[in-house]
Amino acid sequence: MNFALSQENPNYTDVVCDDYAQIYLQYSTQWDALSHVGSHFDVNGDGIDELVYYNGFQAGIDILAPQDLPDMDGQSRAKALGVERLAEQAIQGRGVLINLRKHFGDGHTLVSGRMLKQVMEQDGIEVSKGDIVALYTGFTDLLIACNGQPQADMPETVGAVLDGRDPELHQWIIDSEITTLVADNYGVEAVPGRPANGVCAFLPLHELCLFKLGMPFGEMWYLHELAQWLQEAGRHRFMLTAPALRLPGAVGSPVTPVATV
Repeated sequence: MNFALSQENPNYTDVVCDDYAQIYLQYSTQWDALSHVGSHFDVNGDGIDELVYYNGFQAGIDILAPQDLPDMDGQSRAKALGVERLAEQAIQGRGVLINLRKHFGDGHTLVSGRMLKQVMEQDGIEVSKGDIVALYTGFTDLLIACNGQPQADMPETVGAVLDGRDPELHQWIIDSEITTLVADNYGVEAVPGRPANGVCAFLPLHELCLFKLGMPFGEMWYLHELAQWLQEAGRHRFMLTAPALRLPGAVGSPVTPVATV
């Protein structure tokens, strides 16, 4: 909206333009907060599973869904573990990029822990405690190429994704002591996870990282130029700065990550 202030006072020469935005906070390049995914867990040791999030915060008490807030017009609210915690001290640290697209192309590939280790060994990549691991798959490149008309099945048909049900991958994430996982695709892992027998998580890697390890996820990041530059330079590491927006009670946030090389 444009406002000519001279209409209110002829002595003013300013012309002012303001914006209004209404967005889905986890639609594009974003952080998943720890309040995004919880699990069924016997937090009290009484043999009864409860709906809880990281560190035992409870659904319906600490993390409120729309049905818990009938007067909030379909909104949720995290009284604990909100994304504003990721803004208080910006997520910043050493990033390590793993170029899955180079090895697996644009076809849909479930990447197991063994396959990930093989890629890292072939490319001479070392991951150390505290690193932020970024996975370049090319998914966002292909999404942008759709010119606003993406196919609904792209998350299940395009690009490499981590196999969230692979126990070897789980163990690598635990043993490596990385701080977070970032990817340029829909959910870092396959969405939904591949079929499994019995009771299981719909998003097993989300359950492991957000619920059990307290590790936020970065999704739908545009990594093309960074991946290209690092490959040409023969490097894999960079400095990452990626503060979330300070949105009290939100379970995710848009982010504008910056890589320094």
